[in-house]
Amino acid sequence: MYSVVSTAAIRAMEARFICVEADVSDGMPYFEMVGFLSSEVKEAKERVRTALRNSGFALPPKRIMVNLSPVNLRKVGNIYDLPVTVAILHALEIIKADDLNDFIVIGEVGLDGSVHRADGVLPIVCAARTEGYRYCLLPKENEKEASCVEGIGIVGVSKVTEAVEYLNLKKDLRTGWHNERKGDKYLSYVNQPPRNVNTSKSRDDMEVPEILPLDFCQIHGQETVKRACEVAVAGMHNFLMIGPPGSGKTMIASRIPGILPIPTFEERMEISKIYSIAGALKPEEGLVRERPFRSPHHTVSVQGMVGGGQIPKPGEITLSHGGVLFLDELPEFAKSVLETLRQPLEEGVVSIVRASGRYDYPADFLLVCAMNPCACGYYPDRNRCNCSVNQVSHYLGKISRPLLDRIDISVEAPRVGYEELGQTKEHSETSAQIRERIIRAHKIQNERYRGQNIHFNSQLSGAQSEKYCELTAKQKRYMGTVFEKMNLTARGYYKILKVARTIADLKGNNRIETEDLVEAIMYKGIDEKFFGEVVR
Repeated sequence: MYSVVSTAAIRAMEARFICVEADVSDGMPYFEMVGFLSSEVKEAKERVRTALRNSGFALPPKRIMVNLSPVNLRKVGNIYDLPVTVAILHALEIIKADDLNDFIVIGEVGLDGSVHRADGVLPIVCAARTEGYRYCLLPKENEKEASCVEGIGIVGVSKVTEAVEYLNLKKDLRTGWHNERKGDKYLSYVNQPPRNVNTSKSRDDMEVPEILPLDFCQIHGQETVKRACEVAVAGMHNFLMIGPPGSGKTMIASRIPGILPIPTFEERMEISKIYSIAGALKPEEGLVRERPFRSPHHTVSVQGMVGGGQIPKPGEITLSHGGVLFLDELPEFAKSVLETLRQPLEEGVVSIVRASGRYDYPADFLLVCAMNPCACGYYPDRNRCNCSVNQVSHYLGKISRPLLDRIDISVEAPRVGYEELGQTKEHSETSAQIRERIIRAHKIQNERYRGQNIHFNSQLSGAQSEKYCELTAKQKRYMGTVFEKMNLTARGYYKILKVARTIADLKGNNRIETEDLVEAIMYKGIDEKFFGEVVR
């Protein structure tokens, strides 16, 4: 007997459909799997053989051949066990359905016949719905994330025997499913719309606690740094804090998630697809609820930052998509790691090239960095700093000018005085208050750039900056003087314009005022103070 079952493979962010063919015929007992398989997929035949025996379905002494096509696509991962199992059982007529054309099957099988969770289920289910599949048979542990996809029936099973029993309930694929036992547990998603996450709530409708566990009102002093942080989040501008140890840089960064707008359903789906592919999606949560905040240790490798493997999986850059990538102690990261950020910061995409092809992952994130001004942390305070000029130059020289040019806002975080420590929470704004202004600024930007492939001021190109950051003749003369005095690059000049546009948006102004330009220039002037004579 011959049987065909559909499954899928993940290639970057896309699902590629795989046809699992099983042929059972007379001849010398033999079980072989072919189709450009990785070692873990080749091992599936032993897992499947043992799982079937322990589930009460011993393989007969026949010739069994399984092919996974197309054969020019490398099959990697843990999702092929269950489709191979179903295909063999269907070929042996233990599963009695005429065909399984409306099904896509995903899952790993244990030796005891249990079905374990698989990675990359969410993008596969989304692609299956688009392709016209009506049902998806998958592990029970993946059921919650898959049920967030509308328009496709989701069937979660925890054992091979459950999958067989469910498929044998089938009467006719065109007329639905037959169930003689009223209320059968296997029909929870059949003949009714699948359960879905409520898509009607926008980022403004969802409730946010008034005081968060990590709130900006808990930070004493550093008003300039907090203001710069607000501007950075309002326009999604890359942000760098420089200051001595204990000045509150990490505290401020850790509170940024509290002022980020809540992601829409579409954004949550996109983020959740990434985490599903990476195997980092929590089974009990379904979709990711909050924007990512990734803070890798400075010992992270290039592969850990960008993504790696023979079939690359997402790295920290992609896992930060839609959220924040926080690099604490920036100069301690390897130079090769930092330089990998340059292309994603410009293009919003990270591209990994392997012999098997090119893999593109989304990488639209807010980069937040913190660093000391020298190895001891106290430069330029020569009363406390013991570093030589060469040591300071070497430390700051770890940050290249091309990377600095991609950071829109740099601000100095000075030592906090005793008087500032005495401030109470009532003297500081809460994260909720800051977040309200940021949401208003985001609405202004979304309305301004409607119909274009951008959402925030930081994404403007040079030509778009000229259009949307229009200056008066007097302001142009002023910026010409600043350009020469600060020795700006073209990229640095447009960064100032874009930050000034965001400052104006926070005020609700249509035009950029001179004071907005002055504030934006101040955020760029710190570069020259610390890096002017070190990095050229």
